[in-house]
Amino acid sequence: MIIPLLDVALQGYPDWSLSERDVDVLAFLGEEEFQIFTFEGLKRRLCLHPETLSRILDRLESEGIVKKSSHGYTVTKEIAKHLRHHANNSGESRAVLLQTFLPSDMTAELIVSNLRGRWFGLLRWLGLAENADVIALKWVTEDGDVQVDAKITMNTLTIEAKFLRGFNQDLALKAAYQLMTHISKLSERSHSPMARHVGYFSHSGYFFMPA
Repeated sequence: MIIPLLDVALQGYPDWSLSERDVDVLAFLGEEEFQIFTFEGLKRRLCLHPETLSRILDRLESEGIVKKSSHGYTVTKEIAKHLRHHANNSGESRAVLLQTFLPSDMTAELIVSNLRGRWFGLLRWLGLAENADVIALKWVTEDGDVQVDAKITMNTLTIEAKFLRGFNQDLALKAAYQLMTHISKLSERSHSPMARHVGYFSHSGYFFMPA
């Protein structure tokens, strides 16, 4: 998953002095469409030694590719667009674990503001991604084996797992239900039922059940 350095260069930006590992990290940021990400999450997600990751992020920051903020690291918008254009699908196994409709007062802004940056249960905060259609909050399990994304599209919430090492479906499902518990608490505060319908998945197929 490498982006050639010439492809990374943007018109109006200076030539970047990046190592192959730096470019690997850039490719990952583009693939995940990050708007913001954290050091601890990226370290677990990519299994990088803290000193190695620190040096990479320092170089990317010095080149103006990422910026450090109070919430983590952000990617410059124009650079993020270019990275998405050149991103490669890693081929890692993905699976939808839970899907539900959201009540009208359960907005994406409410979910993001309450869950962004949160660690709980098996999950460690990784970052936030956004494009014209989807907002995705991303976590990684403490052992770095599974990435769990909460994707919000219109009035639908989808919790998806990306299996990074092996295929630990039980771990992914436990993490997904821990995440869903926290999202459900937001609904309780707004005095609305969480969902009109819930979809869940098993080895034998997909099931759709009235809430």
